[in-house]
Amino acid sequence: MKKTSEQSILRPNAETAFSAELESLSKMDERPRPANWKLSPWAVLTYLLGGTLKDKTVISPKYYGPRRLMEIAVATLATDRALLLIGIPGTAKTWVSEHLAAAVSGDSSLLVQGTAGLSEEALRYGWNYARLLAEGPSEKALVPSPVMRAMEDGKITRIEELTRIPSDIQDSLITILSEKVLPVPELNTEIKARKGFNIIATANSRDRGVNELSSALRRRFNTVVMPLPATLEEEVRIVQARVEQIGQALELPAAAAPLEEIRRLVTIFRELRSGKTEDGKQKLKSPSSTLSAAEAISVIQSGQSLATHFGNGVIQAGDLAASLSGAVVKDPNQDQTAWLEYLETVVKERDGWKDLYKACKDLL
Repeated sequence: MKKTSEQSILRPNAETAFSAELESLSKMDERPRPANWKLSPWAVLTYLLGGTLKDKTVISPKYYGPRRLMEIAVATLATDRALLLIGIPGTAKTWVSEHLAAAVSGDSSLLVQGTAGLSEEALRYGWNYARLLAEGPSEKALVPSPVMRAMEDGKITRIEELTRIPSDIQDSLITILSEKVLPVPELNTEIKARKGFNIIATANSRDRGVNELSSALRRRFNTVVMPLPATLEEEVRIVQARVEQIGQALELPAAAAPLEEIRRLVTIFRELRSGKTEDGKQKLKSPSSTLSAAEAISVIQSGQSLATHFGNGVIQAGDLAASLSGAVVKDPNQDQTAWLEYLETVVKERDGWKDLYKACKDLL
């Protein structure tokens, strides 16, 4: 397999991208650490929320939101309870789970991506069938899942979109979470979890009714509901920080995304999402689209690319409008009506927004 240099990787794992911060925290961390944890719970929380260490090292915030939620998440992982992060798309569930695994285990790569077609092998183990036919069941023929590897190494494993996984496959986790063992009847043995093993799962609250968790499985998780950003300023900070980070990887200049354009986009998303203007004076129709911070980041990135490669280097209204309409209008019938009404009653009438109104109308 061809090796890829670190500089050419599009999106390095959290433990690689923030290795300097994790190393500084480890050196300065004098608090007790649970078995097989790379950092103490205090240091994990500092890594997530940011701060300045005694040696003046600045730890960048990875999560903007209620501190108590992250305290609960970190404390849960220090017990024998698994952690379930649930919320609508764009509430940083995956982002938080990756950084938790990186800070606790130094490895965020033990990942199972939940899908409707996921097999039980992805959560338990599979077989190298060529070896199985030649030698019969053996440890060498066994292909461990990320969950099994995490159990053997005492690490965190991540399961994304848990409610997308069929219910009968989900329930294969019950024995793992309750007994901390993974039976391998073909070899008449079992894998016992080492200290430090745990599971972080994420679930989309809009997927309710797809594959609901059984009560037996839900009892084995401590659930943290991830909220949307509480204020405009908080959401602007999130979008700005992530745009800068992703822009560096894509070699897009940060200057291409001025703060005023980020604020304008986030304002639009928040107003349409809540069904009212920021001042609360006007009610609005809400589209079916999520309009989360993650989608705002995507719109700004697209505008950055247009401005950098085909414009004057700074996002203009036309660059923003190019992806904005597509982000809002997911259902051509319901969403188009809501978007047009918003353009005519809010964007058109708002001081300093005439350029954006014209750019969006030109695309319709």
